[in-house]
Amino acid sequence: MSEEKIRVLIADDHPVFRNGLLTLLATVPSIECVGEAASGEEAVARALALLPDVVLMDIRFPGAVMNGIDATQSIHEQAPNIGIIMLSMLDDDDSVFAAMRMGARGYVLKGAQQEEVIQAIQAVAQGHALFSPAIARRLPSYFAAQASAANHYFPQLTPRELEVLAYIARRLTNPEIAAMLNISGKTVRNHVSNVLTKLQVSNRTQAILKARESGLVP
Repeated sequence: MSEEKIRVLIADDHPVFRNGLLTLLATVPSIECVGEAASGEEAVARALALLPDVVLMDIRFPGAVMNGIDATQSIHEQAPNIGIIMLSMLDDDDSVFAAMRMGARGYVLKGAQQEEVIQAIQAVAQGHALFSPAIARRLPSYFAAQASAANHYFPQLTPRELEVLAYIARRLTNPEIAAMLNISGKTVRNHVSNVLTKLQVSNRTQAILKARESGLVP
């Protein structure tokens, strides 16, 4: 029996760009486009109706009441199992991190290679997070800033452990954390163990709850 296809919804106000994505996805046997949307409001409605595995979401919908970040938040709150990847020309920190705070699991620039878009879809469909290399390089400093702001909630954790906790709360795996921080898998495991011990929790889920209660992540 063949594997079930990854169901994708494309949300972008430019018909030419949507058609380009449709053509690209049609070349990948494991991916199926189940719908399109031309505004933030339509993206939310279609996502909740179709329940795709992944939504490719533009950030800006000129003239629409709801932009892509607002739509991402609405979808994430009502159907958190849907993975959302932002597709945008914007790579400024405010746009990237606003999207992440609202629940985006990936952020890929519109000028990215086609293979990068496919890899992002496949990764997010499997529950992982994936960002363009240029954006991924900025994530450690972003999480470090978050960790610094939350330091008074977890004074028992070192700055590195706070950073690891922020990644755990974003549901990144140990290999993904290792790649983000450029450290070994063994070092990540040690940090995770220390975090769980110091927070007096028995697993990552309980650590995530504490991180969210503190405001370290939404």
